[in-house]
Amino acid sequence: MIPYTPVLESVTRNPSKSYNWKLGPRRGHSALYSGLRSLNSNWDNHYVGYIGTILDTEENPVEYSNYSEELRQSLREYLIKENVSPVFLEDSDHHGHYDGYCKNVLWPLFHYILWDNVTDGRKEKMYWEQYVKVNQIFTDIIVDIYKLGDLVWIHDYHLLLVPQMLREKLPDAVIGLFIHAPFPSSEIFRCLPKRKEILNGMLGANQIGFQTYSYSRHFISNCTRVLGYESTPSGVDSKGSIISIGTFPIGIDAERVEAQRKHPDVAPKMATIKEMYTDKKIIVGRDKLDSVKGVIQKLHSFEKFLEEYPEWRGKVVLIQVTSPAQSESQKLELKVSELIAHINGTYGSLEFTPVHHYHNHIGQDEYFALLSVADIGLITSVRDGMNTTSLEYIMCQQENHGPLILSEFTGMAGSLGAAIMVNPWDYSGVAKAINDALILPAEEKKAKQMQLYKHVTIHTAQFWANSFVKELIESLSNNDQSSITPHLDTDQLQQKYKSSKKRLLLFDYDGTLTPIVKIPSAAAPPPHMLEALEGLADDPNNAVWVVSGRDLNALDNWLGSIKRLGFSAEHGSFLKNPESDKWINLTEDIDMSWKNDVLEIFTYYTERTQGSFIEHKRSSITWHYRQADPEYGAFQAKECQNHLEGAILPKLPVEILLGKKNLEVRPTTINKGEIVKRLLISHPDVDFVFCAGDDRTDEDMFRALRRSELSSDSYFCTTIGASNKKTLAGWHVNSPEELIQAMHKMVEAGRMN
Repeated sequence: MIPYTPVLESVTRNPSKSYNWKLGPRRGHSALYSGLRSLNSNWDNHYVGYIGTILDTEENPVEYSNYSEELRQSLREYLIKENVSPVFLEDSDHHGHYDGYCKNVLWPLFHYILWDNVTDGRKEKMYWEQYVKVNQIFTDIIVDIYKLGDLVWIHDYHLLLVPQMLREKLPDAVIGLFIHAPFPSSEIFRCLPKRKEILNGMLGANQIGFQTYSYSRHFISNCTRVLGYESTPSGVDSKGSIISIGTFPIGIDAERVEAQRKHPDVAPKMATIKEMYTDKKIIVGRDKLDSVKGVIQKLHSFEKFLEEYPEWRGKVVLIQVTSPAQSESQKLELKVSELIAHINGTYGSLEFTPVHHYHNHIGQDEYFALLSVADIGLITSVRDGMNTTSLEYIMCQQENHGPLILSEFTGMAGSLGAAIMVNPWDYSGVAKAINDALILPAEEKKAKQMQLYKHVTIHTAQFWANSFVKELIESLSNNDQSSITPHLDTDQLQQKYKSSKKRLLLFDYDGTLTPIVKIPSAAAPPPHMLEALEGLADDPNNAVWVVSGRDLNALDNWLGSIKRLGFSAEHGSFLKNPESDKWINLTEDIDMSWKNDVLEIFTYYTERTQGSFIEHKRSSITWHYRQADPEYGAFQAKECQNHLEGAILPKLPVEILLGKKNLEVRPTTINKGEIVKRLLISHPDVDFVFCAGDDRTDEDMFRALRRSELSSDSYFCTTIGASNKKTLAGWHVNSPEELIQAMHKMVEAGRMN
């Protein structure tokens, strides 16, 4: 299932009062749809898309607000037969979503343009609400038609919230997301007020694809810096779920372009152009008249070329075709016209015009004729995702072997290594590249063309689509689907809880009973959590323990008011029994002199890592880097870990715990698993155990319960995180909030007895 915009050409109503619909020719991104069509051999494609405006028999537009229910139902029935589920939007919602948030907020930001026209906060708020609403409408339609085993592929920045919305309703769905636009660095993207919502929305996908490696790297960096998530060069750890991030450069339908360039109408056009520009070298440019397409930079560079290489004056022409952009700027059009007039006035004559500008859409035969006769293809975009012109130019140069000059800021720059790369802002550099291309030996031109042609004909739109889907499926297979942890069955939990007679309930604190926070001292317990914990502890059939890495003072301050609650502090170093005020030190007989050596190393890295700090506990010592720069902090943590493993571990009885943005060193004989063993021995009559945790230290508890003599149906090991998180737990919940809800359900079940 692929979100898609169907194109309707016309609708007529016959005498029987039924409607006749006609799908028009596909408009827009031909490479995308060519790729999607190629999946038909292995998948039954179903498209979900916005209908938009249709034409009646008089060629008049019919807006959604004028659709009658009868008309919509007829259209829906027709499109379903075409494997299309239509999305009907109110005109105001479509305007706010597309023209508002997509084009006025996201598109400029993704192209490194900070807004200078979105100054009305109320309008931006309305745009955001409509963006959310439209994303939800798409989600609801996909959920309605979804079948087990379907793969959902979402495209581009118009639907960035859909992956997470789908994940909430279809937790086991296979979801892919591909971004056809550039993705900005964190220094730009962090300016977006809804940055966290957008990133988390995208992270609902199993795999996210980008056009270039730099775009995927920027996305990963944003997840690290804005959300604080752990990451690798190929993925992001989003709450325990590993989201695959990949580079999938999209190509064109090479066979279609080959057929189009050989169409009988193209050859006469080629002959006409050659006759018009006899004995002239032709540089061709074809762009939307959009600020990011670099038309202004191209003209400045061509002017610089004529200035610095006077021997080419009168011998080289630039044919620039610009098609109107959707949000065309009259100011930009005027500037282009003035610049062309200046160049032609300075370097032209009555017999010769250096720049020929065509500001309109040209026919397909004219377009391919122009690409075929050109001596140089010149693309100077200052930022773009995919540039099909560069690929189509290569296909058309099989006989002429004209070099391609390509901006290093285009989405194709990483793929077309044989092109002549330029910085469009370096006018002299582009001018030199034009001269170099004109004097390039024929053998070298042919070699470059062959290399480029090989890439274009191998990495086609079809190759792109199949590669993305294949890697998505393989990444899921590699993640061993047998390790998928089911969501906690609260009905079964309540039933087992209610039927049991003696219960042991074990809870981690940070990340389990409360969310992870940047400053450890800010993790105060919320009232509804305290209420649930107190309700469980008040049941005389329950032994309730908080088994935490926190120091004993923090646990006393936050939870000490619950009298029948037991505590284990510092990963099992200290115990305090229910209804007791005395802490028992389990490390009294352990030599703690190792802490001085560890402190020296931690101090060294704290001094060199801004934002990091050391936390001292009685039986352990922790280095936190949550407030440091995410990438530098992770790098320093790895260096610190290597230092500890080389200098400390071989000679001292301690181990390193890799926590969430921290390193903790503790004695090897102390861990949460040992506490669980101790509690099972002291409560031999328990017939129900509930144990919840979220990180690596809590896996020791789950392991101890698995190895105990309890039957597997008498304990519920529950991790907080995604279903594909690697864990020994048998169940999962997505957040501390869900765990607290389950705790309340256990309280309710106990009151029913």
